[in-house]
Amino acid sequence: MLAEHLLEQAQSLAPRIVALRRAIHAEPELGLETPLTLAKVKAELADVPLTWHEGPSCTGAVAILKGTGPGPAVLLRGDMDALPMPEETGLEFASTIPGRMHACGHDTHTAMLAGAARMLADRRGEFAGEVRFMFQPGEEGYHGARFMLADGLLGGGGDIPLPDAAFALHIMPNYRHGVLGSRTGALLAAADMLEIAVTGRGGHASMPHQTRDPVPVACEIVTAIQALITRRFNAAEAVVVTVSQLDAGSAHNVIPDQALLKGTIRTLSPERRQEVRDALRHLAQHIAIAHECTAEVTVTEGFPPTINDARAVAVFDAVASDLPGGCFEHLANPIMGAEDFSYVLEKVPGAMAFLGVAAEGSDWAGCCGIHSTRMVVDETALPRGSAILAGCALRFLDRGWE
Repeated sequence: MLAEHLLEQAQSLAPRIVALRRAIHAEPELGLETPLTLAKVKAELADVPLTWHEGPSCTGAVAILKGTGPGPAVLLRGDMDALPMPEETGLEFASTIPGRMHACGHDTHTAMLAGAARMLADRRGEFAGEVRFMFQPGEEGYHGARFMLADGLLGGGGDIPLPDAAFALHIMPNYRHGVLGSRTGALLAAADMLEIAVTGRGGHASMPHQTRDPVPVACEIVTAIQALITRRFNAAEAVVVTVSQLDAGSAHNVIPDQALLKGTIRTLSPERRQEVRDALRHLAQHIAIAHECTAEVTVTEGFPPTINDARAVAVFDAVASDLPGGCFEHLANPIMGAEDFSYVLEKVPGAMAFLGVAAEGSDWAGCCGIHSTRMVVDETALPRGSAILAGCALRFLDRGWE
């Protein structure tokens, strides 16, 4: 009966959840500074008995809801930042700021988390312990979760321990309406930025023998990377290296001194992450040496892999399956995108799950995915997300990892 009541409670809050989502969507903010978004959240939750904590590094905030007495602490997270891209949805509440769009669903994550906070506040007499609501900026490449951890907002410093469990939702606009999906272990990949600078000796394009042309060397490195990945690493454990930029030269008849390659590295474990970096350096440098050039390989570390705890996935499964009309799917394979909730999961046992928000009955697989200028969300799925978050908190505070 609890699950049924949770969904009913969430659905009664649907107008508030949707209104907050639309207000955030219309004024997207980027990076680590999202003051307007945080102000909207605080205004929506002004009547809820929360204690707010903020740090110096960003506009992230953690709101704490106390239960009836001492007990465990559970963290629920929602991210607040948008993407630097145009919006082409035609929605009446579309972005009012050119070149910015909530195309990854962070507006929905924040709204669902606010809904869960209100739901749990109404039930604070039913549990001991506390719930920490993490409203985080800077997920889109800015390491917002890492900054909030460093600021001590999640605990772990002084007299405040880290939470005992952590849960987060991410919407998927091209996934079946209302279905929750996740998996134990690696859910998402580490994302590192690769840069290879191949330096030779430039000159006139009609006399290449007088130069050491870095362009064909760079091209050779690109093709060799493909063989490296398919022949050096087990195909059963996905490794992705994509070279997405090649910048060289300034004129059709000039051989440049340097060619610059840029791309991304995606791996699913810390061990493989280091192995790929080492292999890329060895490959690029020795190919360059063979052509009397040099290659400098720079890897800029991004988010670590998102590793789900099996016990937390089981909580998601139980809560989602118990809700009326609910369904949980165990994903067979990881997704090679990346998430900075991974920083939290390095410190706290927990999990992330994906909530399908394609329109009910639609050809969901053909819907625009995240980071599309035309991405849309069926907002009727959002109360279910709030109910799932609230349900995970209540279940953990009541039973722990049972």
